[in-house]
Amino acid sequence: MHLEFKNALVTGAAGFIGFHLSKRLLDEGYRVVGVDILNDYYDPQLKHDRLAILNAYPSFSFHRTDISQAADFEAIFKENTIEVVVNLAAQAGVRYSLTNPQAYVDSNLVGFVNVLECCRHHGVKHLVFASSSSVYGANTNMPFSVHHNVDHPVSLYAASKKSNELMAHTYSHLFGLACTGLRFFTVYGPWGRPDMALFLFTKAILAGKPIDVFNHGKMKRDFTYIDDIVEGVVRVMKRRPDPNSAWSGDSPDPGSSYVNYKIYNIGNNQPVELLDFISAIEAVLGKTAIKNFMDLQPGDVPATYADVNDLIRDVDFKPETSIAEGIGRFVEWYRGYYC
Repeated sequence: MHLEFKNALVTGAAGFIGFHLSKRLLDEGYRVVGVDILNDYYDPQLKHDRLAILNAYPSFSFHRTDISQAADFEAIFKENTIEVVVNLAAQAGVRYSLTNPQAYVDSNLVGFVNVLECCRHHGVKHLVFASSSSVYGANTNMPFSVHHNVDHPVSLYAASKKSNELMAHTYSHLFGLACTGLRFFTVYGPWGRPDMALFLFTKAILAGKPIDVFNHGKMKRDFTYIDDIVEGVVRVMKRRPDPNSAWSGDSPDPGSSYVNYKIYNIGNNQPVELLDFISAIEAVLGKTAIKNFMDLQPGDVPATYADVNDLIRDVDFKPETSIAEGIGRFVEWYRGYYC
């Protein structure tokens, strides 16, 4: 069902994806309310610099708010007209969840309940929320499909994202809240997070320092460029999910429902081996990496590969930015920002 709206709320607006999405919406003439806690999981200056770009738009307003604080978060809904919510606020990172589990409970579970409650009580027409390719966990049947069972996560981060999907479905069932979950696959690009591979590799190679290559470079990732992610999100925002009339409790489809609920993968649909990814970075930088080969880390999965057939069918979009093009754009930004 096509949805018309003018006012959107984006949580995690100073984050990597949230910044790019907010800017795209503002460029298209939407009014955007941004929410972010601006924590120090990585260098907050990067978040402040993203936010400075957004604050230049008259149609953008920002609230430094922790979504796990229910009263503070709900006050934003009371003060603003909100038609669509995109929840991108989350404690990110697989490895960090092994040592700081409480951060994931606070943001990804408690915070998400507050998002659902505010959407329920303030007439939000559509909630779009970030899930993750990590929910596929121990699955090895590829490409990963939203119609596959995903009940075997291998990190608390993945479990928290799967929990978000279950919680959203419950609110669709009980309260008629239209919800769409998006499983993002290894997002990269300008203004990216400093804890992610492309950023770490670029920084180390330029400095002549070694890079850690996990699983001896045999990892495969469906690297997806940020502009493709944002294009998918914007198209999904404008499409409220319809109930699946063919859904049956005798053979339940995990990717759809009898209520207004849907899950999509957004991935490049072209998995790349880590060593090939590193080679592409070396080609753009004109420098060879010093590689420190290591075993697979706890919580990591060896490969990700997105089936995006549902996304193509429903919103007529498939990510297609090549690794060479995407890395080139990132390096251009990195050199302009840091060098």
